[in-house]
Amino acid sequence: MRLKDRVAIVVGAGQSPGEGVGNGRATALTFAREGARVLCVDHNLASAQETVDMILAKGGTAAAFKADVTQNSDLKAMVTDAMARWGRIDVLHNNVGVSLSGGDAELLDITEEAFDRCVAINLKSCVLAAKHVVPIMRRQGSGVIINISSMAAITTYPYVAYKATKSAMIAFTEQLAYQNAQYGIRANVILPGLMNTPMAVDTRARAFKKSRAEVEAERDAKVPLRQKMGTGWDVANAALFLASDEAGFITGVTLPVDGGASVRRG
Repeated sequence: MRLKDRVAIVVGAGQSPGEGVGNGRATALTFAREGARVLCVDHNLASAQETVDMILAKGGTAAAFKADVTQNSDLKAMVTDAMARWGRIDVLHNNVGVSLSGGDAELLDITEEAFDRCVAINLKSCVLAAKHVVPIMRRQGSGVIINISSMAAITTYPYVAYKATKSAMIAFTEQLAYQNAQYGIRANVILPGLMNTPMAVDTRARAFKKSRAEVEAERDAKVPLRQKMGTGWDVANAALFLASDEAGFITGVTLPVDGGASVRRG
C-alpha cells in the first residue's frame, strides 16, 4: 500500500483498441492496487470506465472523467472534479501522446494540421495539466508529477512532431522539478522504449497493413534485453516507484524503461 490514502489523476487511463494493456491503464490499476484513489481521465469515457470497473472489481477506489486534453477548460474541470471528490491531489500522471495516430510524419510529409495536433496532445496538455495542479500541490506542501515522454526523444526516430514534443517534455519536467522543489513537489519523466501495447503495436499493424505478429517480431528484435519488448506494467511499476515515498529524494530525473536501448544512442 505504497500510495495509501493518496489521490492520483491518471491522464490517458483508457487505451487504444488492441491486445494487451496500455501504459495508462496499467498505471491506473497499479496506483489503485497500492491504495490510491484514482481519477481515470481519457477522451474515450467508455474506455476510462473500463479501467475504473477493473479497479472497483478489485476493491479499489476510482472514478472516470472525460476530457479533451487539448482544451484548457477540460483540464481545469478534471482537477476541479478530483478536488471535489477527494479534497487533495497527490499525483498527476500525464500519459497521453500520439504519433502516427495523430497524423505525424517525416519532415517532408508532415502537414501543419498534424503537427499542431501532436503538439496540442503531447505537450500543451502536459503543461496545462501541471498549471492547474501545481497551486494545489504548493498549498499542500507536497505532490508528484510524472510525465511520460519516450525513448524517441533521445534516439533516432523518423517522425517530426513526436520526437520534438517528447523531447520538450523532458525539458519541461526538469523546469517543473527545479521551480517547485522548494514546495515539496517532485517531477520526473519516464522514457518508455519499445513497448508491447495496443497503441504501439496494433496502431502500427493497422497503419502499415501488417499482422500484429509481424510488428511484434520486428520490434522485439530491436530490444537488447532478451529481444523482447516491455509491457505497460513495466512503465506502471516505474511510475509507482516515482510516485511513492521510496523516491522521496528523486526529482528532475529522466528514467528510461527501455530494455537497454538507451545504451545505444544516436
